[in-house]
Amino acid sequence: MRAITRIRNYIKAFRRARRNQADLVGWLIRRPQVLIGTMVVETMLMLSNRLDPHLKDLAELKTAALINCQFCLDIGSTLAHYGGITEQQVIDLPKYETSDAFDEQEKLVIAFAEAMTVTPAVDLEPLREQLLGTLTKGQLTELAAAIAWENQRARINQGLGVRATGMAEGMACALPEPRKAV
Repeated sequence: MRAITRIRNYIKAFRRARRNQADLVGWLIRRPQVLIGTMVVETMLMLSNRLDPHLKDLAELKTAALINCQFCLDIGSTLAHYGGITEQQVIDLPKYETSDAFDEQEKLVIAFAEAMTVTPAVDLEPLREQLLGTLTKGQLTELAAAIAWENQRARINQGLGVRATGMAEGMACALPEPRKAV
């Protein structure tokens, strides 16, 4: 059921696109192997549903904000809205550590996304151990894969100049976050 809900949310999000709709496809169609590979990974991650999609959405949105991918922030904010992430959570994402909008598990997931995204890489062991106190190994695997894929997705979108489409217009939209010193 979670996978069906996520698919519906993606369809609703893409229906909201108002501009720049062909940016990504216009690039990927030039390399069909990359397009097909992208579609396979996107589909498999969407169908992977051991992890609560709410947690996956938070992690992906945090990653998009740290990388500053305009398209990813646009679609991520829209999917977050449809997935039940509150407007306050979207607004408080940059200051999640001190925000009352997140519970402890959500804060751990966001911290894990941040740790996987920052450069240079940081020691993930403490976060991984804490997460294994609330997630199964399968759920943690799914979370790590979603964050890693969002990193790839955001960086290719940036590299190709994929622009926001206006999906999140009228909704709370996550903002790019400045790089943190590690």
